[in-house]
Amino acid sequence: MSTLKPLQIDVVSDVVCPWCYIGKHRIESALALVPDVPVKLNFRPFFLNPWVPRDGISREDYLTTKFGSVEAYKNIAGRVVAAAGEEGLIYKPELVARQPNTTDCHRLILWAEAIGKAPEMKQRLMELYFRDGGDLTDVNVLVQAAADVGLDADDVRKRLATDEDVARVSADAQEAAEKGISGVPTYVFAQKYAVSGAQDPNMLARAIRQVSAEINAQAAE
Repeated sequence: MSTLKPLQIDVVSDVVCPWCYIGKHRIESALALVPDVPVKLNFRPFFLNPWVPRDGISREDYLTTKFGSVEAYKNIAGRVVAAAGEEGLIYKPELVARQPNTTDCHRLILWAEAIGKAPEMKQRLMELYFRDGGDLTDVNVLVQAAADVGLDADDVRKRLATDEDVARVSADAQEAAEKGISGVPTYVFAQKYAVSGAQDPNMLARAIRQVSAEINAQAAE
């Protein structure tokens, strides 16, 4: 029986950030490389595009505002699509028709955390968006995604119609920004070491082992 103190890893990311989609897979691959290290993985909200209104905007308007034109994004997208493919993930940018504000997505992840399903909720939302071109501004899409991971559909529909946890999600995202996190994904180990970017699983595994050893050595002193 392990007596090691679990290492807390906070993954600060957004569900519409393609490198976060890749980064989630890589941190999970890293954890598989260090099965003997106890880890508590938390998913923390970040707003990649805080300027997008709550009801979203067309993908065309979004790409034009952010990258100058739809064409300009195609060059960037190719590299990300290839990187996703190397992880066994599918990203089809041409299917995305609407750019969402992700406040409601982060609320769903928070509510799923209460039943131990935050990773599954985040994965479902990312797959809907990147793989299927799902409209994450559509309440029916969100309710179905929540039901897919085991949340009660009627309960989620009622809660989404309120402002429950909007302030909390916004405050958490703001806190990350105030701590200097501007690029995501960012992995925060033991609330003190931050690693930015979708890093290689081997590098992440080494960091997990190293920080775990450090916090357990301190706990033993």
